Amino acid sequence: MELDRLDHATGYYSNTNRYHISTMQSKKIVVLSFLVLTIILGISKNTIAQTEKDSWTDYRGNNKNGHSEATNIPTVWNDTTNVVWKTEIPGFGWSSPVVFENQIWLTTAIGSGKYLNMLALDANTGKVYHNIRLFETDSLQENHPLNSYASPSPVIEARRVYAHFGAYGTACIDSRSGKILWKRTDFYCDHEVGPGSSPLLYDNLLILTFDGTDVQFLVALDKFTGQTVWKRDRETDLEKHPPSNRKAFSTPIVTKVNGTDQLISVGAHAVMGHNPLTGEKLWWALFDGFSGSSRPVIGDNNMLFINSGFSLSSVVALHLGGKGNVTDSILWINKKSTQARSSALYIDGLLYMVNTGGQAKCLVAETGEELWSERVGTQTSASPVYVENKIYTFDQEGFTTIFAPGRTYHKIGENSLPDGFMASPALINNAIFLRTKSYLYKIGEK
Repeated sequence: MELDRLDHATGYYSNTNRYHISTMQSKKIVVLSFLVLTIILGISKNTIAQTEKDSWTDYRGNNKNGHSEATNIPTVWNDTTNVVWKTEIPGFGWSSPVVFENQIWLTTAIGSGKYLNMLALDANTGKVYHNIRLFETDSLQENHPLNSYASPSPVIEARRVYAHFGAYGTACIDSRSGKILWKRTDFYCDHEVGPGSSPLLYDNLLILTFDGTDVQFLVALDKFTGQTVWKRDRETDLEKHPPSNRKAFSTPIVTKVNGTDQLISVGAHAVMGHNPLTGEKLWWALFDGFSGSSRPVIGDNNMLFINSGFSLSSVVALHLGGKGNVTDSILWINKKSTQARSSALYIDGLLYMVNTGGQAKCLVAETGEELWSERVGTQTSASPVYVENKIYTFDQEGFTTIFAPGRTYHKIGENSLPDGFMASPALINNAIFLRTKSYLYKIGEK
């Protein structure tokens, strides 16, 4: 069911019964919206208990690995079959949706990138009740056709959602009222082809990644105030590389190593481990590659898997636990047509990935040996997900392939939606939320 009429010139909807909150609207409307939403959605600090099944707080899920605890996810759909609702999304953006307390949040760029907005939708109905203008700029960097000005995905937790647009700004929003709590616009890098790294929530920190052609650094903000807690330059020697080979778009993760949390961050030609509370660099490993957007993956026995990015796209594996320069301790490198955009899945000792050409591959995690390679679509940027012992992949033409994990390839089904996928999906309860280039769909059994 398609909801409401969208005015593409403004990015707003024509339904006058919905409250669209923007920075230009009055305090009275903001307060009224908060009261209405509180009543309708039943959002209460004391009554809402989120679980892994009913929230998707990061573009790779609650555990940042693409695994979902959802159940009864359909394996068959099209533009009408098993579509609970679909809502047209204004503007242009590749960010993935996040879900918490029955709210879906995503970002979009209006007016060819001039206006950067944050949207909230009701997960039951698809109705948009917040359309918040966060940033406005007349000075846009160039953008690659495969990218957008709203590609970094938001992150969400109780009462707060965080939007990041790279060099164009970062903001924190009260997810109940739509009020902007704080904004930062003073971090800059030359993305050259547009922003891509998503933020990471850790403890009381919001960690941001800036890997441009000019500067490369990480920064941690106090999530409550937006103030800088620490800032750390990459310190990778990139002098031998031209500026266009110094950028990256990966999103970090935090994992426990020998009982202590480490921030694992992939940049151009290097992966690094940091103390997430201070930014102190603990170790690093060097490789050849840049512009990768694939996220690090953790396996058993403290194994780390990263993609080196473009140029010589490779999967690199190493054991965590070293200090200083650990390049010599790299376990294996697989250089055979691996993924550079989408993130991999680790399941029971095997690594699954989809390369940019739509070829799915399965590797043995301990050795890097390729067990099989099968076509699952065309050009692919979205990351696969794992749910109910099935792997779902999504390509840029709107094609989805579903197969079972294992040492041999077994296809379960395939589906298609118009427009195609750049964003990765979100899964909660019995539904999967799919953002195509024009719409957000809720897919579930009716």
